[in-house]
Amino acid sequence: MATRFEVVLPGADAVRLRAAAEEALGEVERLEEMLSPYLETSEVAGLNRRASREPVRVSPELFRYLEQAAALSRLSQGAFDLTVGPLMAAWGFVLGVGAVPAAAVLEEALAQVGMQWVELNSASGTVRFHRPGLRLDLGAFGKGIALDRAVERLREAGVTSALLHGGTSSIVALGVQPGGSPWRIGLEGPTSPTDPTQRPIEVVELHEESLAVSAVWGRVLQTGAASYGHVIDPRDGQPVGHTQLAAVVLPSAAESDALSTALLVLGRDGLANLQAARPGMRCVLLGR
Repeated sequence: MATRFEVVLPGADAVRLRAAAEEALGEVERLEEMLSPYLETSEVAGLNRRASREPVRVSPELFRYLEQAAALSRLSQGAFDLTVGPLMAAWGFVLGVGAVPAAAVLEEALAQVGMQWVELNSASGTVRFHRPGLRLDLGAFGKGIALDRAVERLREAGVTSALLHGGTSSIVALGVQPGGSPWRIGLEGPTSPTDPTQRPIEVVELHEESLAVSAVWGRVLQTGAASYGHVIDPRDGQPVGHTQLAAVVLPSAAESDALSTALLVLGRDGLANLQAARPGMRCVLLGR
């Protein structure tokens, strides 16, 4: 998934814990081989090649993930969308060389985006794209899925205390730390070259929960005085400009991954709707 996954397992039985960790990380690799659009042999890559021409039968597991993604897209009013790839390409963020797209290029990309154009047929277990050029990319969702499945493997191995992360932006806490205190995670804000000792903007305590963080820094397009972050609003094709960071805490890592992206896109205006849909959701929003 083009990032680093780590598992922290406190305890005295190093051999048993290492075996459990290797099985959990093996589950991450299995899901990479299923979900990555960049691996020619993955199930998602095959779906992207064929689904705009014909219905494609997929595995029941992948079908469940796509149903969950479609439900989260509806919940977020399209702010979370697995089909945003053409817009990322139009802005040059896929290859890392950004450029403000021409209006015609942006219009063409927008025509290829939207989970409403993905037909999920539960009776036949097939997927069909109703827009040419539409592609699925589970980048804003896949790490959370992988972490949820990895935690399942740890539970099956009898592990009761662990901390897992993918790329430090998707984190799951299993149980509590030795001694009974919750796991504590510091949220980094934008780096400040004048303050090398910058403190976290927030410290989040986790117990049987996941934390996902979405932020606009990291990949930035600078054109003159204008600066554009790499997170694109799937609804209008424009980079998010009103919010710098959104962090969400929920039991499911897949949901916190998706909804942190949605909250970053929606900003403060979308907070009430998301919290009403997910009572108990905790979040941090950092505006401009």
